[in-house]
Formats: sequence, structure tokens, C-alpha cells
Amino acid sequence: MHIDIFKMERMQSTWENVVDYNLSESGVHPLNLKELLTPAEIEALTEVELGYTQTNGTIPLRERIAALYPGVGLEQILTTAGSSEANFLLMWSLIEPGDEVLFELPNYMQMAGLLKAFGAEVKPFRLRESLGWQPDLDELRELVTPRTKLIILTNPNNPTGAVLSAEAMSGIVELASGAGAWILADEVYQGAELSGRATPSFWGRWEKTLVVNGLSKAYGLPGLRIGWIVGPEEIVKRTWPYHDYTTISPSALSDRLATIALSPGTRERILARTRAILNANFPVLAAWLERHGDLFAFCPPEAGAICFARYALGINSTDLVERLIREKSVLVVPGDHFETDGYLRFGYGPERGYLLKALDLVGETLKKIA
Repeated sequence: MHIDIFKMERMQSTWENVVDYNLSESGVHPLNLKELLTPAEIEALTEVELGYTQTNGTIPLRERIAALYPGVGLEQILTTAGSSEANFLLMWSLIEPGDEVLFELPNYMQMAGLLKAFGAEVKPFRLRESLGWQPDLDELRELVTPRTKLIILTNPNNPTGAVLSAEAMSGIVELASGAGAWILADEVYQGAELSGRATPSFWGRWEKTLVVNGLSKAYGLPGLRIGWIVGPEEIVKRTWPYHDYTTISPSALSDRLATIALSPGTRERILARTRAILNANFPVLAAWLERHGDLFAFCPPEAGAICFARYALGINSTDLVERLIREKSVLVVPGDHFETDGYLRFGYGPERGYLLKALDLVGETLKKIA
């Protein structure tokens, strides 16, 4: 099986630890152990045995996850090494050559690469900036056929930070149920809303719904590499054996730390921290973009530490990002990496002074080009 280079991850892996300023991340500055844990919890970690954990996730961790989804039982949950593994396992277990799949754009392109590798017939549907990065349901309706097996979307969206409207969610559910298609919703930015209003889940809206989530984005805990799948029991049981061929089980420490992070009090404290960072930093980025209003236009994001800004320069987005790396040692993400050229994705989750300095450097290069 051939698999295409995942351009975004390859660029990030190459440069994110080399450049002076990294604005390519879509989450907030990560927590450290002292911020996450109490002294007693830190002490208790020294007693954790470093053996294999239960391969589908320990019962305490799955109980914490189940509490987030009304009516979900433990056998409807599979924990994974981040949401990326969750996406991989679902593509591997569900997709057969020739399957018709509708895929939202712009989007994180991991699943698009996997769909191609597994031989799916991919039909993209676009969120429209003119609609506030919402789908045109009439356009989507024209794409759905009796052959449609799966509709894939990310909500809140990456890279736009948009949250689907109630009308859009209802429309997608109606189309999926009418075709008997699955909905796969990557909800990894849920909890990172600037307003503090949690993004509604697709879970419970249609019986053929699969939800992916994890601790990397809204929780600021990407180093734990904990994600999960929530779905009908038969699909979770079908997917679990594929997990045996990949990471087998989460690490013992990550499983324990994730269980702590998802305890009700700690979870709310973590998400409050995330929202505070977003609400402190987005005005910084917005003011900078507005000062360069002759070059940029953008819809304010509703969630995630990301803003997808359209620029008015006659240069390809990947070429522009490579120039910023060379000239200013700053990394942002090109719109090319979301199949949407002419845009840059700015991550605004770092420390405020770091963000300001990085934006100043980007501005210097933009002035030269303009």
C-alpha cells in the first residue's frame, strides 16, 4: 500500500523544534505536571507500575470518557494513542476500495491521505467563508448518493476554528440518515471555545455516528498521546483488533494522567485555563491582522488556538511559509496543507510576548513582498 506524504506533519516535524518562533500549533501552550497535578497526585504517580495497561483503556479512564457522552457504555469506547491513531484505526477498519466518502474541506488532511491509501472514492465538500465557514447544505445534498458510506468532518473545524451551526448539524444528520451513511466527527477542539459555550457533539443524533476526541488540543496535553473513539459497540469491537497491530495500549503513566485530567474538577480547571489563554491572545492576533488589513481578511474563530486568514499577495502559501522560515525563523501553516491556497493558519496559543514577537517578524517579510 502506498501512502502520500502528509505535508503538514512533515513540515511541522522538520521545523517546529528548529525555528525560533513556532506559530504552527493549533492548541494552547501545554501544561506541565505541576500545573496538572496536586502534590499528593504527583507522589502517587511514583507507585504506578510501568507495565502494559488494558489495551482498550483502563476502566477508570473509560468511565471518565463515558461520563462526557450521555448513554455511552464502557464497551462503546476505545482509547488510543491520540486522536490521530483513532482516525487511522477507523479508516483501516471501515474503508474498502471503492467506498464513497464525503470529506469536509478545509480540514486536517490525515484522513484524506488515509482514504486515498485505502482506495476510497472521495467527494470533497467545502465550508464557505462567505457563510462564516459553514457548509452549503444544498451543495452537500447534491453529493450524497445511496452509495455514500461515510461523511467526515471536524467540529470545531481545523483550520478555521468555526463551529457548525445547529442548522448545519441537523442538515448533515438528515442527509446521513437518509442515505444510511456513517458520520465520523473529529471533535478534538471541543472545549476550546472562546465563548465558553461547549460545542454540541454529534453523538446521539444518529445511530451510525462515530466520534473521535482526545487531550491534545482543548486540554493542552498533547504529550500524553491519549485519544478515544466513541461509537456503537459492534464498531468499537470491530476496530479494537486493529489496535492490536499498532500501539496495543496506552502507556501506564498516560492512562493514569488522563484519568486525573478528566476528573470533573480538574477537567473544568484545565478548560478554563485554555479559554483564558485564547481570550487573552486572540485580541493580539486580531489587532495585528487588522493593522495589516490591506493584506488580510479573516472570520474570527469560535474555537481552537487557530485563525485562518486569507491574504492578498501573489505568492503560493507554501512558498510564503518557506520564505518566513528562511528569513525570519517563524513557522505558520500554509493553506495549501488544507487544500485551500491563499490562506495562512496562525496558531495563537503560545505565551503572549512570544506571539507578539513572532507576528512582528512575519510583518517584516510581508512588507517586503507587498
